[in-house]
Amino acid sequence: MLPPDAAPTLHLFCGKPASGKSTLADGFAERPGSILLREDAWLSGLFGDQMSTLADFVRCSSLLRKTIAPHAVTLLQSGLSVVLDFHANTKESRQWMLTIAETAQCAHQLHFFDVSDEVCKARLRQRNLSGKHEFSVSEAEFDRIASHFQPPAEDELLNLKIHSAGH
Repeated sequence: MLPPDAAPTLHLFCGKPASGKSTLADGFAERPGSILLREDAWLSGLFGDQMSTLADFVRCSSLLRKTIAPHAVTLLQSGLSVVLDFHANTKESRQWMLTIAETAQCAHQLHFFDVSDEVCKARLRQRNLSGKHEFSVSEAEFDRIASHFQPPAEDELLNLKIHSAGH
């Protein structure tokens, strides 16, 4: 049961692969009145066999976002907090997420992971070896993905919380 003063919040996560986004999202999802929507799980289940390039990911992710957005709005309007474990790694993706919060008329919190490439790559190697993640990402793919990364800017008007490697 939610405390009477708990307002629904849209939690967003920004950081390079293996920076700690999903680990923190899991913690938020354990809170009463919260629900987790994890992009990688949905993409893997719906489009796993169709995704072999970054262009495939962008296409499939776009389709998923069109479907998830109204669902997330409905969940937020029903009083649940939504832990949106979708990448908020570009200004465009963050704007899409802010539109969800604005439509639902709820608070949002962007969790930004300021973690070095070296730390991310070490975590990525461990994650790939474990076989527990939906997608295995090579260091070359990491570099390609990271080259598109845009840290949040002040003009985006985000409620920002910064996490470092030791969060």
